[in-house]
Amino acid sequence: MYLKTLFLSLLFLVFINLNLSAQDYAETASEVTPLLIGSIIPDVSVKNIESEELNLRELVSSKQTVIIFYRGGWCPYCSQHLAELNEIEDEIRNMGYQFLAISADRPEELRKSKSKADLNYTLLSDSPMNATKAFGLAFKVDEATVQRYMEIGIDLEKSSGYDHHLLPVPAVYILDTDGKVLFDYVNPDYRQRINGEILLTAARVYRAES
Repeated sequence: MYLKTLFLSLLFLVFINLNLSAQDYAETASEVTPLLIGSIIPDVSVKNIESEELNLRELVSSKQTVIIFYRGGWCPYCSQHLAELNEIEDEIRNMGYQFLAISADRPEELRKSKSKADLNYTLLSDSPMNATKAFGLAFKVDEATVQRYMEIGIDLEKSSGYDHHLLPVPAVYILDTDGKVLFDYVNPDYRQRINGEILLTAARVYRAES
């Protein structure tokens, strides 16, 4: 009887652990576990505005990279932040960096964002959220918030093309050509974004150390 009870207990623990490991997103923005400085980015793919699949490690192997994770073109805080960073893009490019911005928007929505905001840097789609999950930035939007967004004209499912209701916590990474994280800024409060001057300073520091 004791052995049977012990076996069932162990089986239950294995079942719980398998389910925990299968859930590769956080329940709230404050519970995400993003990549740490010194980590190598995961081997994941994203799509460009032409819906072409691109390997992220291959993209960053050509030159040092600034990657922005943002929620989507529907988010006014994201749009404002992208516009602000667009103003420093030339300086960052002149240092030898490339500038990539990844969101949950499907490629068709990226085209709208690019034309509307006249952004110069590369917008990439992670609508299935595989890259965002692998970076440890994905969290699930609760149903009350999904409905509230719908009431003000924000349709997460239409934007991404999926019903996962997942979003990234906004984040900024500086990577070397090996895909190693040199600098990161992650804030669960989507209203708080990194200042352009701070990002420029970080870019100069980590370019100088490369």
